[in-house]
Amino acid sequence: MIDFMAALQPLLLTLKVAALATLLSFVAGVALAKFMAHFRFPGKEWLDAVLTLPLVLPPTVLGYYLIVLLGRKGLLGRVLLESFGISLMFTWQGAVVASAVVSFPLIFKSARAAFETVDRNLEKAARTLGSSELAVFLRVSLPLAWRGMLAGAMLAFARAMGEFGATLMIAGNLPGKTQTLSLAVYSAVQAGNDNLATTLVLITSIVCVLVLVSSGKVLKSSYIKEVDR
Repeated sequence: MIDFMAALQPLLLTLKVAALATLLSFVAGVALAKFMAHFRFPGKEWLDAVLTLPLVLPPTVLGYYLIVLLGRKGLLGRVLLESFGISLMFTWQGAVVASAVVSFPLIFKSARAAFETVDRNLEKAARTLGSSELAVFLRVSLPLAWRGMLAGAMLAFARAMGEFGATLMIAGNLPGKTQTLSLAVYSAVQAGNDNLATTLVLITSIVCVLVLVSSGKVLKSSYIKEVDR
């Protein structure tokens, strides 16, 4: 028998974590993508490789880096704890950070590719007419690149929903506190609770498929509308 009620809590937590992680990675990814797409400087490809690294690193390695950085004795974690009394270890906020870092490259690469297709002459013309850099971004760059950014955000959300390794290392697997869907599946399998594991797997798969299908339809419809114009 499929137990949907037992899956409700990890589902709601997963949606919250994925939404906030996508928001964080979107802001950082778009800003860095804009910078990387429009400026040339020594070591640019090395920086691009570092920013893309979370996409290829094993999740446990990435989780270890996060512990070194955000742990209570970490480089940034110690400052947060001593100055503000904040610890991200074994909290759902830590899960947000882990998911944001893992999903960041998907938005960064998509947004950078989108910004690189924007006609620079249009941006120069806007500046010539007296538009500020912010106005150029909002009125020229963003409208022309939004499809790629949206595609990246959709993929990042789906990736954040399925994050496991880095989240386990920094946030732990605490039922009702940090246990997301992927962690709940692991716990259910370890406990031999096949019914719950099946329910969680189905829910995760359905939500991710809906996200991917929706993003495809949005991008397709927007492309058709622009072609019709």
